[in-house]
Amino acid sequence: MTAAPYYSDGRATLLWGEALALLLDLPDASVDAVVTDPPYSSGGQYRGDRMASTATKYLGDGRAVPLPGFEGDNRDQRSYAYWCALWLAQALRASRPGAVLAVFSDWRQLPTTTDAVQAGGWVWRGILAWAKPDARPQFARYRQAAEFVVWGTNGPRAIEPGECLPGWWLTTTPRDRHHQTEKPLQVLRDLVRVADPGGLVLDPFAGSGTTGVAALIEGRRFIGFEQSADYCAIAAARLSTAAMAPTSDQLDLLGGVS
Repeated sequence: MTAAPYYSDGRATLLWGEALALLLDLPDASVDAVVTDPPYSSGGQYRGDRMASTATKYLGDGRAVPLPGFEGDNRDQRSYAYWCALWLAQALRASRPGAVLAVFSDWRQLPTTTDAVQAGGWVWRGILAWAKPDARPQFARYRQAAEFVVWGTNGPRAIEPGECLPGWWLTTTPRDRHHQTEKPLQVLRDLVRVADPGGLVLDPFAGSGTTGVAALIEGRRFIGFEQSADYCAIAAARLSTAAMAPTSDQLDLLGGVS
């Protein structure tokens, strides 16, 4: 990498910058899994709906969460698909044959995301679901109580003996969030275990670093990119704390719980 790390501890590296530019600098076939939560550019049917602040779109449930906003969340449907195909193609190039991609989406962007995954060259394998019992009610409508993970592989991936990972989760949104759209740590811990122990997990949209924290807990290595200086600082602090804690395998050996 030509960019100087914002944070590095031997197992985790965080770089400050725009994802597509930093992806171009990654070596070919160097990562074992791509697990990421890009800005959805969601929030409504029309472009004007997407132009609202991220706090308005994602913290509109009345909770006062003093968290920084983030950029890149106001693309229309077509530009979102095109942008995703660009970074997904570079993530594919940087991934080893058989590597797994797991990318979050909401319901509005789900069809676009499945198209973009395939346009980026990945083999689309399915959709995972995170069910949120604390989702906001919509009177006289069905509650939008799920977010999704589109997953795929870099070409064929053999079905071999090993851990059977979950395909859905039922858990609330994190209450003590570090990011406006933070995902539950347990969901990320399950997702990163698709990489072998010691494998390298890439998150081009690291946010507050939850993917990296999950990777370190589960005994994987991590490389992440984040363009917000505020969130780089938050992610670096969380990664530093996680790097000093025992991994889940070490806790198991000690008879503890992870």
